[in-house]
Amino acid sequence: MAKIKGAIVVDIDRCKGCELCITACPTEVISLSDNVNDKGYHYAYMKNPDVCTGCTNCAIVCPDGVITVYRKKVS
Repeated sequence: MAKIKGAIVVDIDRCKGCELCITACPTEVISLSDNVNDKGYHYAYMKNPDVCTGCTNCAIVCPDGVITVYRKKVS
């Protein structure tokens, strides 16, 4: 049976660092960066990309729609 590997891409310039994606992630993949974007917000990023399942919870709860989720089957 194929396993699903996920990955997210965050639009850093539009992320406001609300942390909703962090609490929605069941595998604790997402964290806030120590760096800030052009608007002065700490933005979300994948701190632990190896355990992302591509569940899309983060993208669903993001109020600004700045997260894109990709899924790939791996053998």
